[in-house]
Amino acid sequence: MKTINRQIFRAYDIRGIVDQDFDAQWVREFGRACGAFFARRGATRALLGHDCRASSPAYQQAMAQGLTATGLDVVYLDQVSTPVFYFAARHLGFDAGVMITASHNPSEYNGFKVWSGRSTIHGQDVLDIHDLMVAGEYPVGAGLTSCHDILPTYRQDLLSRVTLARPLKVVVDGGNGAAGDLTADILEAAGAEVIRLYCEPDGSFPNHHPDPVVEANMEDLKATVVAMGADFGVGLDGDGDRIGAVDETGRLMYGDQLLAIYARDLLRDLPGAGVVADVKCSPLLFRDVEAHGGKAEMCVTGHSIVKDRMIETGAAIGGEMSGHMFFFHGYHGFDDATFGALKLAGIVSRADRPLSAFLADWPTVYNTPEIRMDCAETIKFEVVARAQAYFKARYSVIDMDGARVEFGDGWGLVRASNTQGALVLRFEAESQARLDEIRQIMETPIRGWIKELGG
Repeated sequence: MKTINRQIFRAYDIRGIVDQDFDAQWVREFGRACGAFFARRGATRALLGHDCRASSPAYQQAMAQGLTATGLDVVYLDQVSTPVFYFAARHLGFDAGVMITASHNPSEYNGFKVWSGRSTIHGQDVLDIHDLMVAGEYPVGAGLTSCHDILPTYRQDLLSRVTLARPLKVVVDGGNGAAGDLTADILEAAGAEVIRLYCEPDGSFPNHHPDPVVEANMEDLKATVVAMGADFGVGLDGDGDRIGAVDETGRLMYGDQLLAIYARDLLRDLPGAGVVADVKCSPLLFRDVEAHGGKAEMCVTGHSIVKDRMIETGAAIGGEMSGHMFFFHGYHGFDDATFGALKLAGIVSRADRPLSAFLADWPTVYNTPEIRMDCAETIKFEVVARAQAYFKARYSVIDMDGARVEFGDGWGLVRASNTQGALVLRFEAESQARLDEIRQIMETPIRGWIKELGG
């Protein structure tokens, strides 16, 4: 069995390289640790699903062997998107389960999102499973396995929630992940004309990296939207829980802009609703929510963390720059790119203007997308700690998740990635010159600390 590497037990999932960080035997042992974790919380059965990566079916089988060895009954969903897994957990009343996926990571990766209670676990709960696995003391039993096809129920549920006011033309770039054909099928059933790009599941991701908020990955989608005269396009990540949107002019929208559109639509019917957005989002979003009668809250980045915060506060909708959109009011309370695509289609179909004009009242600012700066796993948190101390001594800093440095006429963020050896940065300012200046102010010392620490 592969060594139990604590570094792959991350902030809100377990993620590593196939045949380097884990193999089938490791996954079987991990399944036993999850079984012990679930049993402590009173669970007697667990749900299993997997994405389209080559290693995922074998890992599902190994996980099931580990879980049933602890006495839990297991229900297989087989290949599904992560939102379909979440839906099944809610619809079928499961309070334990594991989704086998590495989301948008490259094809050599795989991983595990662990469902317990009402949502996916994070923080200390992830480390508790690590500790159980290291201890190697598990309950013993002989659980049963069965299969369930949840897709017809999922499709019916989504289509019952959104109606298109007029026909639309939509381009769907599935990124060869687990949700492409499903999303296209549901949009077509709702009445849209759909042009499909890379919707066939293929865990080698042969056409582009399955991250829909990175401009370079969406070039084909952007070009196709314009060439086909589509109303908009959507890109999906590898497991279908993140969405990228392209307007009719071929412009890729940032996650905070997309969240603003969803929030405006919601607040027309639910004034005073809470909207949670992660620390990477623009102040324009938070101001827009307040201007439209909502209550905006900034939150630490991380899909499990945001969902927990929304449960705590009763927020109606939330989102991240990364394209996780969390629909609580009028939906089941999780991030779902397929539902997000359908919801956007509904909004666009009712509008008297194109998607590109939805936020025309926002002032012009100059900003960056998420920037990933390579930084070794072993030093990334130390670099962030140095950044917090350094910038706090000189500027106003929000330090809930890294250092969000406020400059008055702009801001910049540095935080440690929860999914890879990297720092995540983002910048915004009132002019291009000031944006460049803020980047230099922050990036120069950050690069120095990385070099000093050997990363």
